[in-house]
Amino acid sequence: MNETAFYTATMAKVYADQGYFEKSAEIYRHLLKLEPDRQELKEPLLDVEQKIKAETKRHPRDLTPLFEKWLDLLLRSSNLQKLKKLQNTTFNQTPKRV
Repeated sequence: MNETAFYTATMAKVYADQGYFEKSAEIYRHLLKLEPDRQELKEPLLDVEQKIKAETKRHPRDLTPLFEKWLDLLLRSSNLQKLKKLQNTTFNQTPKRV
């Protein structure tokens, strides 16, 4: 028996209330596929789909500053490693006095 056998409108609402919009929409779509005439499921599905769309739009902008900072730190780290390597080779190649 698969998981869809236990799908209910209440389960979809609980998922939506907890912020699991994708799972909630999956359940509503499944229920509507089985019973397309259930009008009481269409409005909550539209609501959840709008929340998914809003969430999708918000995340890329929220992550951009973090991604830029990560790249900056990655480049700084790389440059620091190069400088340390150069420093080690410079000090190891100092001429010895006789």
